[in-house]
Amino acid sequence: MSPEPDRPDPDALLAEARKAGRGRLKVFLGAAPGVGKTYAMLEEARARRTAGVEVVVALVETHGRPETAALLEGLEQLPRRELPYKGRLIAELDLDALLARRPQLALIDEFAHTNVPGSRHAKRWQDIMEVLDAGIDVVTTVNIQHVESLNDVVASITGVRVQETVPDDVLARADDIELIDLTPEALAERLKEGKVYVPDQAGLALDNFFSKGNLTALRELALRTAASRVDADVLAWMRSHGVRGPWPTQDRLLVCLSDAPTAKTLVRAARRMADRARIPWIAVTVLTPRHESLGGEARENLRAALRLAETLGGEAVQLHAESDVAAELLAYARKRNVTRLVIGRPRTAGWGVVARWFREPVFRRLIDGAGDFEVTVVTPKSEARRRKPAVAAVLARRWRAWGQAAFETAAVITIATAVAWPLWRLVPLGSLAVVYLFGVLLIGMRHGLAGALIGAVAGFLAYNFFFTRPYFTFAVEQEEAIAALLVFLVSAVFTGTLASRLKMQVESMRASQRRTETLYDFARKIASATKADDVLWAAAAHIATTLNCRSLILMPDPDGRLEQVQGHPSIEESLDPRDEMAAQWAFTRNEPAGAGTDTLPTAPWLFVPLATAKNVIGVVGVWFRDRSQTLDPETRRLLTAVEDQVAVAVERLKLTADLEASRLEAESEKLRAALLNSVSHDLRTPLVSVIGALTGLADDDGSLDPEDRRELLATALDEARRLDRFVQNLLDMTRLGYGALTLRRAPVALREIVGRARADLARPLAGHPVEVDVPRDIHVDVDPVLIGQAVINVLENAAKYAPPGTPVRIAATTNGAIVTLTIADRGPGIPPEDSERVFDLFYRVRQGDGQPAGTGLGLAIVRGLVEAHGGEVKARPGEDGRGTAIELILPAALPETDTGDFP
Repeated sequence: MSPEPDRPDPDALLAEARKAGRGRLKVFLGAAPGVGKTYAMLEEARARRTAGVEVVVALVETHGRPETAALLEGLEQLPRRELPYKGRLIAELDLDALLARRPQLALIDEFAHTNVPGSRHAKRWQDIMEVLDAGIDVVTTVNIQHVESLNDVVASITGVRVQETVPDDVLARADDIELIDLTPEALAERLKEGKVYVPDQAGLALDNFFSKGNLTALRELALRTAASRVDADVLAWMRSHGVRGPWPTQDRLLVCLSDAPTAKTLVRAARRMADRARIPWIAVTVLTPRHESLGGEARENLRAALRLAETLGGEAVQLHAESDVAAELLAYARKRNVTRLVIGRPRTAGWGVVARWFREPVFRRLIDGAGDFEVTVVTPKSEARRRKPAVAAVLARRWRAWGQAAFETAAVITIATAVAWPLWRLVPLGSLAVVYLFGVLLIGMRHGLAGALIGAVAGFLAYNFFFTRPYFTFAVEQEEAIAALLVFLVSAVFTGTLASRLKMQVESMRASQRRTETLYDFARKIASATKADDVLWAAAAHIATTLNCRSLILMPDPDGRLEQVQGHPSIEESLDPRDEMAAQWAFTRNEPAGAGTDTLPTAPWLFVPLATAKNVIGVVGVWFRDRSQTLDPETRRLLTAVEDQVAVAVERLKLTADLEASRLEAESEKLRAALLNSVSHDLRTPLVSVIGALTGLADDDGSLDPEDRRELLATALDEARRLDRFVQNLLDMTRLGYGALTLRRAPVALREIVGRARADLARPLAGHPVEVDVPRDIHVDVDPVLIGQAVINVLENAAKYAPPGTPVRIAATTNGAIVTLTIADRGPGIPPEDSERVFDLFYRVRQGDGQPAGTGLGLAIVRGLVEAHGGEVKARPGEDGRGTAIELILPAALPETDTGDFP
């Protein structure tokens, strides 16, 4: 059913709602420089300021015109931002200052201006979009030659190609467009007076860009652009207010197409009418469930006509309806504010009585319902006589369908008669009609309206022949029986018609459900995909399933040659040279190529470019099982939707990869800086001590007594061990990072590990009394070398940060299958917010300039080594809240693994 014409369009209401909170944009449009756009903008600003609006001139170019500069007096002007460019300073819009100032209205001249490199945005229109998003109204100016879609047209007229352009969709976001019009003669006079350019340049400009012919053509373009915008505003207002059209503000032509062979002729006639009237035109067709049963030639007629309409500059639209084609067409025409309808008169030639039976009611309803339109009825010459073999094939297919319906109808009516025969003496005669009505219902559900009509007639004859007097004849002797038979016939026709309509609705709902399910499944797959291959496979499968075709995705290899990367049902497809040329064309030119297009149409495959916002990343190939199916508007919309979703997914994955690469690069830079710091300080310090001690021994001429020599040797040995521990830490951290750490676990007494660690750190721990409370019967199942290294790191930290003379306490407790080793000191402690971060790589608690040197590797390695054994490390305040206690939670040695030989 078509939507109610007097209800507001939900899409229009949503578009209005999206504008809430956003600033309004007004554009002063001119045909050429010098028509007075900036002057009109400043007059608008002064009027708005008088009305109480807070106005700020963010950027206005006067170009040395005194009358324009005079209008700036009294208006608040925002200072410009100066940026260096090629050895000089260029004054540009200070976007941040404007956003901070936040006036009600900002004046920003020259919408299409290109910003100086180094600015936040490349184009000024991007600056304006950001200002609008901040809720600030903007007034700006632009010339018609700066509109992107008209760039080529203006270049062909004037011979000058403008490099600074504004995208059409950006200009379409403007809430108001005001045309500043000036006749070519008046503009030429302004040029001569020096009000546009300096007098020396005025003569040259009049002979070139500002010639009368150029200005007239540009003026027409500007007028058309402004008129089209006004027409768009009218349409938007009608849609949002539910106004029933048409409003004859601007002529617009709509041509109604069917699947007749003459559809192309109708399109050409509509194009000629639109060209003569110089008005936009639309080619529309309405698809119903009946179109599913059409032959390949009929579908190809329709698709070819729609493609021809797009080629000739029209807009091709496919609508969907259950049955009332005329109502859907008229509703769409009113929605688009169409004023003229072009309708083809149905003909019997080529499709016979069946075609006339389907088309004439639609034609009559269109004529009857189009009282507020100007209707042109075209009687195109039929092409059926030149295509007799195809028509014969269609008729043969129709007769086969009717023959199958007749055969199944005979079978159903026979079964119904067999069911009713034993009952006719037991129930009233009228009740037997229900059996036949049920049969008609089944036939209508299976074969649609045609089957329902055949079933109704067959049921009527069987009911009359077997169950009304005189029996076994078609005569009727009772008046009551005649009435019953008529009631039955009417009921059968009505029931069959409802059944056929129900069948079409169910089929339409199933098709819609299939499309929705496949689209949902596709969106879900690409949303959860983590690799580009998964996204491309989902796209290939979705296209193949939805369009009933074979699909293929090709992407360039490192050498730039297209290769097959995904496909459905098979990735490897055999492509002949024509297909390869079509694929390369689509990839290079960003245009469809192959079957059903104007480029290499003899290729079996159709290739459509797969493009992101930046470039073309590949092509999608489709090979239709139904050779009549080509790139019609419905297929194009589906492929475009898939391309957009795939592009978003690919860009999302690329952005994720870029972010991950940036993160890895930042982590690598952090690691590199930390390692350099370690090499320059923590490696160098013990090396200097070792070199100094050994140099002293080497230079000894006998003046050193034995005690000094032993002290120098002990210093060198301690510093060498310190250096060895540091290098071991780096190696352990590397092995932990790459997962290459190999554990040699064995049951070992925890007291033995602690004793070895104390012995290795005898010199650093010399200034601290060490209290050990580790029972001899506590055993752990660990790698003694690695856990010993972890204990050494914790003890070394305690000796480094605890004040001299303060004790270091080592204690151990057991709790079932775990052992907790606690090493506590009386140092400055760790802030609660850093209790977890101290175990991060290269993290050190900030304690001022006097803190001991270190890299922050020690505790990070402790956590890695302990967690490799399945344990855990915690940092907490020491006893009485003083100092730090590091807990190493380790797995206890199970009794069955104990050897009993621990010291």
